[in-house]
Amino acid sequence: MPNPKITTLIITYNEMDYIQKCIDSIDFTDEIIVVDSYSTDGTYEYLLHHPKVKVIQNPFENFTSQKSFALKQAKNDWVLFLDADEVVPEKLKLEIKSTIENTDCAAFWFYRKFMFQNKPLNYSGWQTDKNYRLFRKSKAKFSDKKIVHETLVVDGKSGILNEKLIHYCYKNYEDYKSKMLKYGRLKAKEDFYKENYFNYLVYILKPAWKFFNHYILRLGILDGKKGLIICYLNALGVLERYKELKRLEKKNELAYHLVMP
Repeated sequence: MPNPKITTLIITYNEMDYIQKCIDSIDFTDEIIVVDSYSTDGTYEYLLHHPKVKVIQNPFENFTSQKSFALKQAKNDWVLFLDADEVVPEKLKLEIKSTIENTDCAAFWFYRKFMFQNKPLNYSGWQTDKNYRLFRKSKAKFSDKKIVHETLVVDGKSGILNEKLIHYCYKNYEDYKSKMLKYGRLKAKEDFYKENYFNYLVYILKPAWKFFNHYILRLGILDGKKGLIICYLNALGVLERYKELKRLEKKNELAYHLVMP
């Protein structure tokens, strides 16, 4: 029986600092498709001339819609879905290939090893982080109920791989800050559509709890300066979420009064 074929899917926007390392680590897969949301830093041009990559440009609406679009492009049933700043190490490659040869699982969770400017980030809330990264296209889809930190709905059993995926989460301060603010604004849209209303108490307490939880309870303090920076910026993303929710509610209220006679 021939080995199952794998399609790797990646979505990108201005990932030139990471994409080459990511692509090099997935040369064992049979198809590589990247959906780019009109990068301006050379990412698209690099991918366009890469002999092993098919790149498609598609406007970014949110993470769920972009990943759902990418999933439709895959030819193979087994899909490895990576972020552009993730790398598959050699031992994980071997585990992936041997696992899908004989399994009744429809999807697999991956644990991740977080890297802060090429140095390990061991705590700060990430030590138990795991995500779906490998699954059968015919048995899974992205839920339309979330637009950030998208949720995969799996029809069947799930397993967990032992080897960790490497995630280069932190390039520099401004890049990570921009990412957290973007996530916060998308979460606010999610809240707004679900009719979760702005609350001043939540606005004050949630960011403070996020920092305390990750820096103290989840041992970010043991990561030194790295942990302090990551935990602060994660809390800043939560603060941005509720600031944006308040802004969306005001905008909606203004629009309502403008159309009322």
